[in-house]
Amino acid sequence: MHAEITGVLLAGGRSTRMGGQDKGLIQLGDKALYQHVLCRLTPQVNQIIISANRNMQSYKKSGWPIVSDLTTDYPGPLAGILAGLINASTEWIISVPCDVPDFPLNLVEHLWLNKGSSLAAYAHDGERNHPTFALLHTSLVADLNHYLAHNERKLMLFMASVNARQVVFNGQQSAFRNLNTPGDCQQWLQESGRQQ
Repeated sequence: MHAEITGVLLAGGRSTRMGGQDKGLIQLGDKALYQHVLCRLTPQVNQIIISANRNMQSYKKSGWPIVSDLTTDYPGPLAGILAGLINASTEWIISVPCDVPDFPLNLVEHLWLNKGSSLAAYAHDGERNHPTFALLHTSLVADLNHYLAHNERKLMLFMASVNARQVVFNGQQSAFRNLNTPGDCQQWLQESGRQQ
């Protein structure tokens, strides 16, 4: 567990491929999707912030503080990351999307040990980048504010602009699979044996 890192659970998107339902609150077996993610994140960090833009009361049941984007136009995961950076009481945050319930149990440790001197690092599964799984230093608030103020939204462009370190999680493609549709959720339940 890293006491110097705050986990930021990104649950503020529009969930268009879930028919507009709040993706984090989709029920998977005995828990909502975001709670499956919390179960993996909680042992890795000392504190957590949930970034959400609707259904705040539902997310408050987790017992963790809830923060919203600073703008109301759903600018994407970078806005949730910015809210996390601003509200964290630690020097570092780790962002995790609410729709990837099997991400590596050593995510935080592996990013931390391989960030080098960089102020940001993100996951790569050996085939694809996963920049929503990112370790960032809170001194990047000004850079991110500036980036978003110019209507930039692309996560990888921001990572490049702050010289973020790519950290490879070899052979873990399935760990980074996100659940975008009701069909994805059903398949995950069947594969994981959690069908209720």
